[in-house]
Amino acid sequence: MKIKIKRINEEFSDIELPEYQSEGSAGMDIRAAVVEPVKIPPGGIALIPTNLAIALPQGYECQIRTRSGLALKYGIFALNSPGTIDSDYRGEIKIILANFGNKDFLIQRGDRIAQLVVARYERIEWEETKELPETERGAGGFGSTGI
Repeated sequence: MKIKIKRINEEFSDIELPEYQSEGSAGMDIRAAVVEPVKIPPGGIALIPTNLAIALPQGYECQIRTRSGLALKYGIFALNSPGTIDSDYRGEIKIILANFGNKDFLIQRGDRIAQLVVARYERIEWEETKELPETERGAGGFGSTGI
C-alpha cells in the first residue's frame, strides 16, 4: 500500500522519512524535526515535531507507539500510546514524549523518537440491549484470569 506523505518545511528535508528498521518490523521509526536540541527533564513532557503530514485512506489509522529501546534504557515513553492519527487529519504529526527516567534526556535533530504502525479499523454502530451473551469469563477483569 502506498500512502502520501508530505514534508511541511524543506528546512528538514535532510531528515529521513519514517522507515522500517528490519524485514519483520511492524512499526516504522519516525524522527524528530527540531532545530535546537530539546531537553526533557525527569518527570517532564515535551511535544516533538516531525515535520510530516500524511493522507491515510478511509478505514485506516496510524498508531504512534513508544520505541522499546528508549523506554528500557532511558525511561522515555510516547504518552497517549498508542496515539491515533485519523484518516481525515492532515496536520503535522507531533509526538508527546515523557521522561520517566531519572536523568535529563536530550532530543536531537533526526533522532528516532517513536514508531508508527498503520492499521485497518472497523467502524461500528451500537446495538443497545438489556442482556449480553454469557461467556466463561463473564465480568471478571483486572487480573481475574491469573498472572
